[in-house]
Amino acid sequence: MLEKMKMIWQDAKQLKDERGLTLVELLVVVVILGIIAAIAVVAIGGIIENSRKDAMVSDAKQMVNAAKLYVASNPVTSDTTLRFKEATAEGATATGTDASSYIDAMKDPYSDGEYKNALVKVTVGSDDSYSYSVFLNGEKSIGTSAAYESEKTINKDAVE
Repeated sequence: MLEKMKMIWQDAKQLKDERGLTLVELLVVVVILGIIAAIAVVAIGGIIENSRKDAMVSDAKQMVNAAKLYVASNPVTSDTTLRFKEATAEGATATGTDASSYIDAMKDPYSDGEYKNALVKVTVGSDDSYSYSVFLNGEKSIGTSAAYESEKTINKDAVE
């Protein structure tokens, strides 16, 4: 019996010597996690904005590619305007050639709906080269030109 009491006493003494987390240590961990979360939220916000801009630039490049398809299969004059989506006042007629069949409906990444305006103006040069001016309006806009040889002029910097 005495031996069992000694064992209980030693176990109790061992438990007393072990230390748990103090409130200060717990608060330090919570503060560190809060700082990490704040940094992550700021980084994710920038990623979302960049992905929206990338989606809009991609839509503009798709419009140029669709305009190239249209030009390849249809005769065009200088300053031909291809409408992919155009907002018109009630009762007014839309200007330009309807080219919406060359591309699927595009969704504005900055809102839940479609773009208000989506136009490509095709200009024929004196040497039978083509240049394309893209106008894409939603919550934000792109208005830029792309030469036939390169679409690199359409980039995230063009999104306003």
